[in-house]
Amino acid sequence: MPSYDTIIIGAGHNGMVCACYLARRGQKVLLLEAANEIGGLAAKREFFPEFQVSVAHSISHFSAKVIKELNLESHGFINPSLALPTVGLNRNGEHVVLAHDEGGAASLSGVSEKDLASFKNYQTLMYRYAAMLKPFWETVLPRIGVGGIAKAMTYAKLGLKLRLLGKSDMREFMRIAMLPARDLMDEYFDNDLLKALLSWDALIGSKMAPRSPNGPVVSLLYRMGGDFEGAHYLPENGIESLIYSLRSVAEASGVEIRTNAPVEKILIQGNESGLKVEGVKMPDGEIITATRVVSSADPHRTFVDLVGVENLEIQFANRIRRLRSEGYVAKLHLALHGEPKFTGLAGPEGRMIIAPSMDTIEFAYDDAKYGEFSRQPVMEVLVPTRYQSGLAPPGKHVISAHVMYVPKKLKSKWCVDAREEIKNKTIDLLSQYSPGLQDLIVHAEFLTPEDIESNFRVTGGNWHHADHVIDQMFMMRPTYEAAQYSTPVPGLFLCGAGCHPGGDLTGAAGHNAAHEILKP
Repeated sequence: MPSYDTIIIGAGHNGMVCACYLARRGQKVLLLEAANEIGGLAAKREFFPEFQVSVAHSISHFSAKVIKELNLESHGFINPSLALPTVGLNRNGEHVVLAHDEGGAASLSGVSEKDLASFKNYQTLMYRYAAMLKPFWETVLPRIGVGGIAKAMTYAKLGLKLRLLGKSDMREFMRIAMLPARDLMDEYFDNDLLKALLSWDALIGSKMAPRSPNGPVVSLLYRMGGDFEGAHYLPENGIESLIYSLRSVAEASGVEIRTNAPVEKILIQGNESGLKVEGVKMPDGEIITATRVVSSADPHRTFVDLVGVENLEIQFANRIRRLRSEGYVAKLHLALHGEPKFTGLAGPEGRMIIAPSMDTIEFAYDDAKYGEFSRQPVMEVLVPTRYQSGLAPPGKHVISAHVMYVPKKLKSKWCVDAREEIKNKTIDLLSQYSPGLQDLIVHAEFLTPEDIESNFRVTGGNWHHADHVIDQMFMMRPTYEAAQYSTPVPGLFLCGAGCHPGGDLTGAAGHNAAHEILKP
């Protein structure tokens, strides 16, 4: 019977980051991945013969600390010198464009002088707040009132940083932290397209809309804390270069990686002194023992499916079941036999946002909230072959789009006809901004949150594993007794997007979990 110091469930980027840190400290680590490829939502996959894409199609704030400490650049991960521009698309070609130069300075075009002046003030303030919070995304946030003076110092440092903002900015931070994105944007700007563009990253991936309170502004600050100050980018060798570099580091550090290796059960041993993890059981009956098990799967799948509620205290199990984790983002992938053209753009430049106003976003959310198709979906569009030619045959292209809001639980139930209807509706809308697009389409794939759940083993199809909202963030993520990476079951840890600080391609959760496991 094989035995390890640590078994990690799931070879997404957080699972691999955690494995690298543990193995580099001498642990014998086994990394188990259910799919036939590592990488999770960032894995490159062929959705049509010779056309490839990953569900996660860009990066905005991967940890510079992880890149440096794991020396990812020597293993093939190369950050670009320029971020992708973000374009708020207008049907008439009167776009709003947010770009960054090589020094990271932002520039804005397509808006009035008044909005330009407001944007400078907005950026200055928001980046100040993002810088204040940035160190705490890569820190284990202890339970309040537990752990003595050493752990209390974490909150003392946060309080000091908040106080150093000065009285005026501190009050403003406390005010806007809980504001709906709509209120914040309306206070600063007049241009509807600009307001929708700037609020997009506060909302994407969660069950929130512009009028939703409960922390979209904090979610936006989370994304603005990266090296590109929230701007998105593609590594020089594509998204997969991040995954391949992590695999290279893991294997060089001695991590054993198995693909096509789904875990059937986390084994729990019970005796008079309580419960303890003893390993995992595989579908073929194989038992693999370990001192600890670390799950990068979402909390619901980890505790309800793999541990089993019979091994959990009932109140804890109920909190896990009540986590808000229903996905509202679908994926559209198009294989094209030529390059798409967008009205008013020389080429399909950067991230293109189709959301004419915050009302458009709100109405799309309202439809989905009641289990209906959005009458006018909103979406984020990228042409990754513009930056990485190997994803398609020469002269061919791929479009990747995040489509909001698409409910996981459709009132009329997801079926072939329902999928075809929403796919065609989304393509029709995209074609209004890219004339002639439909004539270029060789194949179209539409993944609903239900498809993402089944294909990628993510509960609810939610790429954050749990919504990124105030009551499911910081020292409360995913919930009490499991928010510091350890869990109520001794020897069981979490390291996925359902942990602090949250989802996206950051590596922070894997980093934090490893350091919690390795602490003296």
